[in-house]
Amino acid sequence: MKTMGMNHIQISVSNLERSLGFYVGLLGMKETARHGSLVFLQSAQGNDVITLHQTSEPVDGSVGGLQHFGFPVPKEDHAAAVEEAREFGCEVLGVGQHSENVLYAYIKDPDGYTIEIEG
Repeated sequence: MKTMGMNHIQISVSNLERSLGFYVGLLGMKETARHGSLVFLQSAQGNDVITLHQTSEPVDGSVGGLQHFGFPVPKEDHAAAVEEAREFGCEVLGVGQHSENVLYAYIKDPDGYTIEIEG
């Protein structure tokens, strides 16, 4: 099978408005559609889609097999992006380099999902 790439990821969230504040407010995503308790988001410059699904079940972003998902920033903006995440109130789990040319930072979203900011 040859797919045409990944078109979306859906995550369960415990508080839709709080999660929208994080993904729109910090990561600059824009809401493209809303269907009841499901909101579609897209990054400002991409064809990627994340759907946030409000659930009444407990959400624990640290379990379930999902290790993390990532958002790229320009390498020269990486340090400022990490500082912005801290100022936004995010827990910063680690900052470093995957290789000489690839910077990373791992942060937590409001439900505990790990997000990589790559530069």
